Amino acid sequence: MSINRQDTDLIDLSPPSSGPSTPVSHRSLSHTHTHAHTFPESKPQSPPPQGPSSSGSGYGVILGLWRRFSSLESPTSNLAPPPSHAQLHNANSEPVGAGDGVTGPFVPLARRTPSPLRGLPSLEPLVLHGYRADTRTDERLLAQGLAEEIRTFLPERLKIVEDWRLVYSLYQDGSSLATLYKRCEEYRGRRVGFVLVVRDGKEGTFGAYLTEAPHPAPSYFGTGECFLWRASLHAPLPPPPSADTSNLNFRATTIASPTTNTNTNTNTNFPRADSQPASQLEPAPTDLETGKAATSVQSIRFQNFAYTGANDYCIFCETGFLSVGGGRGGKYGLWLDNGLTRGHSATCDTFLNQPLSEEGEKFDVFGVEMWVVGG
Repeated sequence: MSINRQDTDLIDLSPPSSGPSTPVSHRSLSHTHTHAHTFPESKPQSPPPQGPSSSGSGYGVILGLWRRFSSLESPTSNLAPPPSHAQLHNANSEPVGAGDGVTGPFVPLARRTPSPLRGLPSLEPLVLHGYRADTRTDERLLAQGLAEEIRTFLPERLKIVEDWRLVYSLYQDGSSLATLYKRCEEYRGRRVGFVLVVRDGKEGTFGAYLTEAPHPAPSYFGTGECFLWRASLHAPLPPPPSADTSNLNFRATTIASPTTNTNTNTNTNFPRADSQPASQLEPAPTDLETGKAATSVQSIRFQNFAYTGANDYCIFCETGFLSVGGGRGGKYGLWLDNGLTRGHSATCDTFLNQPLSEEGEKFDVFGVEMWVVGG
């Protein structure tokens, strides 16, 4: 039996007996048909029907499904045994080989042991520089405790500053707004802050924090970090009824003066002072000691009036006055004249503050200080 040339180009598309089908090369087909003459009963298989006929498309669909299912292996043949807990987590409690639920089994992260909480480092106490040795204590407006209260409301970059320097003092430099401007001029343009302290006729202490050095300008300047403040001294509240007051040092009774009783009757209920033991007779405290004791038990009440965002009227200065805050009606949060002798304080839109002075909206100025923070 002779073999035609066109028969050697045929490709066997019959499904194999097992495993995925692979196309037969031209060389293998030629070799097969070369020996076909020894077996007359073997005949080359005809190619599958071609063309758009329904029978050909159906054959292709059946052949594709058969190849797909024959290439699939057992669903449990390639699955590894589930990993143990020790394999999933190492010594640091990190997941090993964890999948995302699609490419592998999802393994949640192990719960870590929280690290012990550590407190934030405390700030160092402030150091106030600038008071002269001949400046009396009553002429120093900014005390250590008051400075610490103001410090809590400063920007974070300035809270860590430990040294505050006195730029201007009314008692040390004279009563002049021009001198205050001149002393602050060297700090213009630097990343520093200024604390203004004012004392009125009723010993009230108040002021403002300024983000820029005060200077005469045609318009408002400063940022929303500015604020107004005031402080007052208050006696502490009495202890509650449940508190132990047995060790408090106070006198519950009084001793009558020996001159108040002229009766020598021994049955009198008013004992003579000279009959009391010496340990029970205590000298009356002087006015100075009484003042020191009252000061030692007083507490500071501090109020801060922050920027509201209603307007940008933070700082406005001219040669004739210095002002902080403003708004409708021409009300200033704090206003000082050029001689630093008179002041004005009212509720303003910028800080929505209360009048800072106990004297009212207008007050007398008895002291002014300007401190620089940073730089």
